[in-house]
Amino acid sequence: MSGVNFVRRVMSYLVNEILVDSLANSRSFQRFAVRTSKSLEEISSVAAKKKQELAEQVKEISRNFENKP
Repeated sequence: MSGVNFVRRVMSYLVNEILVDSLANSRSFQRFAVRTSKSLEEISSVAAKKKQELAEQVKEISRNFENKP
């Protein structure tokens, strides 16, 4: 039983190494990774700006409620 687990782990390691090496050396995968990274950075930046704008709007609304008689 433990021999099967060992063989399974060795096979998993070898497949993982081959997959990682082939993806690391693939130009199209590298382009995909760069585009994905840039897109995620842009989305994160837009989300941070929207969060700040929303926080400012909430502050303004709360000030308006406090100042009403």
